[in-house]
Amino acid sequence: MPKFIADLHVHSKYSRATSKDMEVAIMARWAKLKGIGVLGTGDFTHPTYFWELTEALEPEGNGLFVLKEGDREVRFMLTTEVSNIYFQGDRTRKIHTLIFAPSFEVVRKINRTLREYGKLESDGRPVFGFPARELPKMILSISEDCFIVPAHAWTPWFSIFGANSGFDTIRECFGEGENDIFALETGLSSDPGMNWRLSALDKVALISNSDAHSPSKIGREANVFDCSMDYYEIIDVIKNKDKTRFLHTIEFYPQEGKYHYDGHRACKVLFSPEETKKHGGRCPVCNRPLTVGVMHRVEALADREAGFTPENAIPGVHLVPLQEIIAEALGLGVGTGGVDAEYRHLISRGGSEFKILLDLSRVELAAFTTPRIVEGIMRVREGRLTIVPGYDGVYGQVKIFEEEEMKPEQISLF
Repeated sequence: MPKFIADLHVHSKYSRATSKDMEVAIMARWAKLKGIGVLGTGDFTHPTYFWELTEALEPEGNGLFVLKEGDREVRFMLTTEVSNIYFQGDRTRKIHTLIFAPSFEVVRKINRTLREYGKLESDGRPVFGFPARELPKMILSISEDCFIVPAHAWTPWFSIFGANSGFDTIRECFGEGENDIFALETGLSSDPGMNWRLSALDKVALISNSDAHSPSKIGREANVFDCSMDYYEIIDVIKNKDKTRFLHTIEFYPQEGKYHYDGHRACKVLFSPEETKKHGGRCPVCNRPLTVGVMHRVEALADREAGFTPENAIPGVHLVPLQEIIAEALGLGVGTGGVDAEYRHLISRGGSEFKILLDLSRVELAAFTTPRIVEGIMRVREGRLTIVPGYDGVYGQVKIFEEEEMKPEQISLF
């Protein structure tokens, strides 16, 4: 295993549509199951949650934190996501941005500043009316050790390159603050390869995070580092795109993301970018505008052909979450008791989800789970999948096995 895996974008129970279990003690337990060494706290701007963080966590002296009580293996980084909604040019812009901070003292100052612009207690991801271009200077004037990253950069709404409310370049969004943007978060519906098609992005690092709203979703995307578990070193590694210390990202298959292709959910219309153009951008059922997905936007802004790899590129490894592999192998739903029982059995024998998905051999896996689950893990590693792309808020559907292979499989006894 590499030195550690980091997932730096999650949300707390104080964000909308988020599990009540998203609090640090439970998040730490799930991070350990997954094999994650550093986890973002999320939502440090929310007053109640920030108080809970100060009660539950203690600083290690390196910009990271551990639980005061309970398992102290998982480190936490103070993180939040903010939403800026404002008018620029000819339309309303909706931009989500991640902020990383090295201490409770810095967060207190950030929260005091941001409180002047909006109600921090209204949601874990607060909304402000000032332009995103003002954010880097505002935050970095509080502490130069903070880090600013455009979140899920390609989603149609609420992102820097989003088709509905975003921009075409980093400078158009952040102005002179572009010089303080050293990384972009690719989001679930895009991967590094898609971003490499824009030469303008060669200068920034591409990071991947889960944006988890429930504990089981932690780590569905992540970053793999070979450096010290130290806030300042992690930020330095990302800023410098240091391939010797930033080994790779862990990616969803982007087709599985819920905004990969174009479409209209209400009418069950799913289109590739080419099909959308043929229909003039409108739904053939109701004639309303289609939701333009991530692939379409990448095609529109790309100045390189698909498959191009820059010299300084940090690679991505595509995975399917272990619970989804188990569910398909057993012919059960992801949230069912049988899948959960087998998942915990595998973790108890294999060590962690990422060790199972990335490291253990076929022979090692066969020692403690069923042949079909082993075969599913191998096929995911090799990319032997069929995926119906996600669109307009609908997640893509991954198929590992063909219909004729789907005979009932006995859950392993344990």
